[in-house]
Parts: sequence; C-alpha cells; structure tokens
Amino acid sequence: QVKLVESGGGSVQAGGSLRLSCAVSGYLRSNACMKWFRQAPGKEREGVATLDTGGGSASYDDSVKGRFTISQDNAENTVYLQMNSLEPEDTAMYYCAVRYRDFGVPCYAYQAPAFGYWGQGTQVTVSS
Repeated sequence: QVKLVESGGGSVQAGGSLRLSCAVSGYLRSNACMKWFRQAPGKEREGVATLDTGGGSASYDDSVKGRFTISQDNAENTVYLQMNSLEPEDTAMYYCAVRYRDFGVPCYAYQAPAFGYWGQGTQVTVSS
C-alpha cells in the first residue's frame, strides 16, 4: 500500500523559511516523478516543484523559482521542499504526489490528474 505523509507546514512571517517533508512508503518503482502541489482557498491546485527521482532533475513553477528547492533523501524515502523568502501568496495547503515516469515523458509534463498517489497535505500560512 502506497502512503505519502507530509509534514513541516506552519505559520511564518513574510521572508521566512519552511522545509516540508514527504515520507513515502510502499512505492517500489525507482523511476518515479515526485511533485509538490499547493492549493489556496478558491483556487485550483497548482504544481510548484517536480523531481525525477531516477535522474535527479528538478523543475519549478515560475512563481517559486529561485526560492524553493526540491530534493530527496533516498535512504529515508523522503522528498523535501525547502521554501525560502516566503510570501503571503505562498499561503496554501501543500501536497506531495508520486507516479511512475513513462519512457520519454519528463516529470514536469504531468499535471495533477496524472498522479495517483497523494498525501493528506500540510498547511503553510505566510503573514505580511
């Protein structure tokens, strides 16, 4: 059974930092795409950072580029999202998701409906 558990959310002031964690269990495929999404009230879920766990390449939405970093700890089966220089616009519920990477398809090409496994989410609130 695949299980993803996020942690690390909280409330910070603008300019602060948080590190989100996504602990993955039960997913045995090494060629996977891990993605962090976020959803603010009244808005659609959007992808912010993607990681190809096989090749290690990462990609970011323009809104977080240069401020967020996605990384993995293979020994711990955990993916992280380091968030620096947080802005009030970053306030949202953050979710991690995983899926198998099809041959020839880059991880950043997959949108939310393509992911079959999700965590429960962790809330990030940034005050001005």
